[in-house]
Amino acid sequence: MCVNPLKKICHWGPLTALGIIKVITLMTIHCSRQWWPPQESFFGAVNFILFFCLSGSTLFHFISAIYEGPGYLPLKWMPEKATDTQYLQYCSVCEGYKAPRSHHCRKCGRCVMKMDHHCPWINNCVGHYNHCHFTAFLASAVGGCCVSTFTLVSWVMTVLSLRPLSFPPPSIFILILVIFSIGLSIGVIFAVGTLLYFQLLSIIKNMTEIEAWISEKAHYRRFGTRDKFIYPYSKGWRFNLQQVLTWDCTPVGDGIHWPVVEGCDQYTLTREQLAQKKDKRKRAKTYRVIQEASGSRLQIRHGWGVFCHPPCTDESRIKLEVGDMVVVTRWRKYWLFGEKKQNDENGKQVRIRGWFPRPCVIEVIENETYSSPLTKTD
Repeated sequence: MCVNPLKKICHWGPLTALGIIKVITLMTIHCSRQWWPPQESFFGAVNFILFFCLSGSTLFHFISAIYEGPGYLPLKWMPEKATDTQYLQYCSVCEGYKAPRSHHCRKCGRCVMKMDHHCPWINNCVGHYNHCHFTAFLASAVGGCCVSTFTLVSWVMTVLSLRPLSFPPPSIFILILVIFSIGLSIGVIFAVGTLLYFQLLSIIKNMTEIEAWISEKAHYRRFGTRDKFIYPYSKGWRFNLQQVLTWDCTPVGDGIHWPVVEGCDQYTLTREQLAQKKDKRKRAKTYRVIQEASGSRLQIRHGWGVFCHPPCTDESRIKLEVGDMVVVTRWRKYWLFGEKKQNDENGKQVRIRGWFPRPCVIEVIENETYSSPLTKTD
């Protein structure tokens, strides 16, 4: 059982990341001191100090991204003007309105300011307050692993060469561990480097991952019309960078009010969100559950199609019982995404959303009465 100060770290994501950092750091320092002793060579000292600084920066920004947190909206938050609530979405969990650029994270259980995404490696959301720390963590990790790969590969080539070694020959265990560390370093360079690229791209555009999806749907809604959607927060790449990347990693602004481009206001994006929600409700269909769904990610009992084509997303799966009614808003060939309503222990109605196998439900066709066009009505 984790005590409260360690709750964020006692999770597979941070523990795995810390393990990778520790293995790469220890093996690189060990190999660097043997292959290129810092006390005997100026460039060896530069290499050692550079890696040590990047490793320390990686650990510092990693811990800061976890404990600084993304920044949460106060519970039961409302805008200064009560009339502005008409432009905002209401969060039934936090019992308040979502400020511009804020979104509710189901895993954190709170509305997050300028939420980009929930990262399992830091067991936290990436948002307004820790965006710079998270980006610096990624950059430091990639830079450190580049130095590490160079050092470890050079050490292995020296050991496997036929020349006499200037240090004691390593054991098979150490050699295997070094090769394993090289694999980890190269994996970090490619995987984390890709994530770093997309993070920098989002910062340059001043557009989070969620906002990119909203903007894409906004342009799709207006396709073929003269009405063009203007993204309100991108005021040039230099301005956008300065909003997030600061020397002390302190973001600009309070996380609620944002600078916008000319022709837009604070609620340009939230009004678009409400319009998209309205369109989604129009497309929604009601289904009745005819087979139980366990809520697990691997569903075998509903056929090979369901088992072999799970949704490639970290969104939850929901448990269903025969007779439940589900409102579906997304469709795939073998899976559906929907929402069911039920009462909690206190009798309060809660909404449960997630994916479930399509064979579990059938669509409910409501009977509608149409008046004849020849019938005279008042």
